[in-house]
Amino acid sequence: MAKALITSALPYINGVKHLGNLAGSLLPADIHARFRRQIGDEVLFICATDEHGTPAELGAAEAGLAIREYCCRQHVLQANIYRRLNLSFDHFGRSSSRQNHALTQHFFRRLEENGFIEERVLHQFYSHEDGRFLPDRYVVGTCPHCGSQRARGDQCEDCARTLDPTDLIDPRSAISGSTDLEIRPSRHLFLKQTALVEELERWIATRTGWLSLVTSIARKWLDEGLQDRCITRDLDWGIPVPKPGYEGKVFYVWFDAPIAYIAATQEWAELNPETRDWRRWWQAEDVEYLQFLGKDNVPFHAVSFPCTLLGSREPWKTVDIIKGVNWLTFEGGKFSTSERRGVFLDEALDLLPADYWRWWLASNAPEGSDTDFTFDRFVQDVNNDLSDTFGNLVNRTLAFVTSRFQGVVPGTGAPSEAERQLEQDLAQHLDALRRHHATGSLRKAAEDVRAIWRLANGYFAAQAPWASFRTDPDRCRVTVRTAVNLVGVCATVAWPFIPSTAETVLASLGLPQGIPAWPAADSLRLVKAGSTIQTPPLLFRKLTQDWAEEQRNRFGRRTSAPWRAGPPS
Repeated sequence: MAKALITSALPYINGVKHLGNLAGSLLPADIHARFRRQIGDEVLFICATDEHGTPAELGAAEAGLAIREYCCRQHVLQANIYRRLNLSFDHFGRSSSRQNHALTQHFFRRLEENGFIEERVLHQFYSHEDGRFLPDRYVVGTCPHCGSQRARGDQCEDCARTLDPTDLIDPRSAISGSTDLEIRPSRHLFLKQTALVEELERWIATRTGWLSLVTSIARKWLDEGLQDRCITRDLDWGIPVPKPGYEGKVFYVWFDAPIAYIAATQEWAELNPETRDWRRWWQAEDVEYLQFLGKDNVPFHAVSFPCTLLGSREPWKTVDIIKGVNWLTFEGGKFSTSERRGVFLDEALDLLPADYWRWWLASNAPEGSDTDFTFDRFVQDVNNDLSDTFGNLVNRTLAFVTSRFQGVVPGTGAPSEAERQLEQDLAQHLDALRRHHATGSLRKAAEDVRAIWRLANGYFAAQAPWASFRTDPDRCRVTVRTAVNLVGVCATVAWPFIPSTAETVLASLGLPQGIPAWPAADSLRLVKAGSTIQTPPLLFRKLTQDWAEEQRNRFGRRTSAPWRAGPPS
């Protein structure tokens, strides 16, 4: 039994996340965690809300709440949504926890002791009206490259060019809108990543199984010359810097956020200290550590966080596999939290149950390139895969058992060449599915699941038990018994993707509840002759083009929403 430590990128605290956030990290991580549990691995799946930095402060200001109260409310809101989405975290913590405060300060002290921290003076905007220094995202203005007025002090929202606040034309405060800004010196602390380049190069060279997307992003940062990173900010909310002269400053959110993976594991362990030891996950060699995240987060996880861990000179577990993906776009445009552009998770769950969204996002995962979400495509895929293929298989099979055999799985009858060939074909599909799950190839895994559903439908149609019911009763019984077990296999392989529906189907077959074990050699004989089954209610309703048009009109009008200063996308 292997040990798999799985983390997904921490969702920002600033409001409900959109479908792109779910597709980019949370859902792929959950599907992989569920698969690893199915094959019997010991799994720890950790996540948390990312609560520090300018997104939190600006979100709280917009909501008119004290920042601590805002973060508490938003954490509860997000946690409830993720439960409704059936994300199977072992623990969903908070980066503002006392554990993360202590651990982040510990890492800083270790890095400073080892000579990897340096003090420098930066020149930053100071707002007279706000009475404070303005970190990069607190400064907005006009982009010097494309002329967009949607630029922030770290990046232009339109052309995506990286910026410094002083690059902006007509800069102003994102808090008050004031243009009464002055450039003043401010002392800050830097993590000397340049001193760790050779060590980082050697570490990356030992990583195997990384996607080319991840490797190319990491290599780009190294090839262009890795820079030292400022790890402090002039903010009120965050983890205080434990160094004289730095009172009133906090750590940069991207310094403390990855450390929260470890801190959330500590918090998880404290909930049951007699049986859970967090060190066996973070300070052990027999653990495979996998991170799931969008491509924009790759540099921080492939470069910056490893520098923190390596520079500590302590035996921390570093990531083995980074599963980075491209972006999900929305009707030809960009999802955006700050502009409320796209479909957000609470809205999605109000429209349809979680499994509709989970299946579409997994089967169209933006792995090789960006994927565009459109309601037309969503309707077509959901109807074809969930309603016409899987849902139809379950309904026609179990309804036949109910109508012809009073809901009792028939006995007698010997398998024929058709069943032997079926088992061979099924075994090949299961092998392919397991390989694709193991490599985190989500779209290919979904294709394999779809192929198994189609195999089952094809078997049932070809054997036509409704025709043999009177002409060859034994043949009919074998077909029905096999088809019932095929339904069980189809639900079992679907469980990582559509867990709620899969559990409904497995319960209707009288199979044990909980984590359904990966199909074994006897998977077509698990539901025994004489077992009583039930026909579940309609699993997936068909969606119409009118429904698609209604949603496109509802959500599409937000794609041109005017920009305002606010939390990042």
